[in-house]
Amino acid sequence: MPKKYFVISVILGGMNNLRNQETLDQFGEKLKNLRTNKGLTLEQLAFEADIELSQVHRVEKGKINPTLTTLIALAKGLDITLAELVG
Repeated sequence: MPKKYFVISVILGGMNNLRNQETLDQFGEKLKNLRTNKGLTLEQLAFEADIELSQVHRVEKGKINPTLTTLIALAKGLDITLAELVG
């Protein structure tokens, strides 16, 4: 395999890890723990983050890979930094 294609393959392989179900599940569990520790319901977090309730639910269940703007909104809704949310 030529070096150029190998590098692209490695990069895309890394991107697939971002969509790894275990990672999504772990993040969803972390989000749920942060939310419940703050005493927020799903509805309250959705309101505070100004995103759809169903979207918050799907992120917590590991059903979707949230975008950067969704992560920023969730951090804002939880009144934490983005680094605290994803770190």
